[in-house]
Amino acid sequence: MKTPARYLSLLFLLSTALIGKAQTASEKFNGGKRVVIIMMDGFGMSYFNSAPMPWLKGMVAKNFVKQVDALMPTVTNANNTSICTGTFPEVNGISGNFFLNDKGQEEYMEDKRLVLAPTIFEKLKADGIKSALISSKKKSTTLLCRGTDIVVSPETADTSWINKIGTPASIYSREINYWSMKAGIYLLKNRPDIRCLYIHTTDYPMHTWAPTDSNSIQHLQNIDALLKQINETAPDATILITADHDVNHKSRCIDLQKMLLQQNVKIKLALSPEKDKYVKHHRGFGGAAYVYLNTPADQSTVITALQKIKGVENVLTRKQAASKYHLPPNRIGDLVVLGDSTTVFGDLETQAEEDLPETYRSHGSVYELKVPVIILNAGKMPEVSYFKNNKDLAIWLVDKKYW
Repeated sequence: MKTPARYLSLLFLLSTALIGKAQTASEKFNGGKRVVIIMMDGFGMSYFNSAPMPWLKGMVAKNFVKQVDALMPTVTNANNTSICTGTFPEVNGISGNFFLNDKGQEEYMEDKRLVLAPTIFEKLKADGIKSALISSKKKSTTLLCRGTDIVVSPETADTSWINKIGTPASIYSREINYWSMKAGIYLLKNRPDIRCLYIHTTDYPMHTWAPTDSNSIQHLQNIDALLKQINETAPDATILITADHDVNHKSRCIDLQKMLLQQNVKIKLALSPEKDKYVKHHRGFGGAAYVYLNTPADQSTVITALQKIKGVENVLTRKQAASKYHLPPNRIGDLVVLGDSTTVFGDLETQAEEDLPETYRSHGSVYELKVPVIILNAGKMPEVSYFKNNKDLAIWLVDKKYW
């Protein structure tokens, strides 16, 4: 007996509905597009504006670019974590590269347990979406790895990755960034199940060369060629690019603790949140400092003394700094000191201040806040007004109204 046509029609509609319901979150994510998030360390507006990057500049003319603010202090871990979680430091807990922990001990912020907000990788994993983290700096692989399926750094690459990509160059080189980008291209070619790829480069080239230096130009031209390869390898992919900070020449370093002693003012500690293990980048000097008092009663005296120091542009209490810059109060100093455009703070061996060479470049202050947000080949995305900070780059991707 023939099945009536109306039953066939109902069967067809039912099967179509079931197929639609069976579509996985991975297939729906970002309209089925893969996502490549690139945090270009140190790629502030001075570098973006000066860079002869024909492929990228041509693409942004047809897609999306906006100047936004990075987060204070303008150092890698505070910004990278905020980009990776879509939250301010007051939520994710990462106040710099270095801090004074609950035990009163100085500690590098490199442990995933210090991150108090879920990463984009964890949010995607909850929907069965696989992700990978590649970082030129190994510190990011231990800080931001929660929820990832693959974690790679050229600093810790094993034999299998060396066989795939080649022997990595030194962390103090521009070539290490090419290795990281090539590792991303390898995953795009060979692991289509990885739907979200996060690449973090190093800013060693920016610490070493000004935007218009021929070496900087060559570095960014090579990055441009690798971005083009990413697009050609995965033409379906949405590419999201931002930076953690700009980098500028600084002419003078001040050891705040020693400088205050010259006024007979004592503090417990002055700490540079820029300090990390990559001493050749910036010697641990940065444009902001966390000052810890011996007693709360010293606050007024210390503020007055700090304001007399040449190069100190602003002194904020813990409460003021936490409110203004969305910082976690328990992971910053009693006071937050900000330098002028040419001053950095840090530990000096003997003297209270040091003139820095013309080649010295660093960040950490409000003068390195301006960075680009670049979005290429996106499907549905928020209005332009949504993007105010670099942290807004990618978190909208896990909002299901966009896929």
